[in-house]
Amino acid sequence: MNEDVFNTSVRKFLKQVGVTSQREIEKAVREAIASGRLKGSEKLPAKMVLTISGVDLSFTVDGEIELA
Repeated sequence: MNEDVFNTSVRKFLKQVGVTSQREIEKAVREAIASGRLKGSEKLPAKMVLTISGVDLSFTVDGEIELA
């Protein structure tokens, strides 16, 4: 295994996940506020699940997103 290639590939994947996830979260929250499902002052429980089939990895991160 080439450590440099592996490290670069992991970082590229995580950057894509981070940017895309943030965009989707912002879009969903704005739509929920616009439709009245959220007031805009909530704390939203959040969960991210990462799976990689080739190594049987399943990793969960639980957290919270504050709106105000």
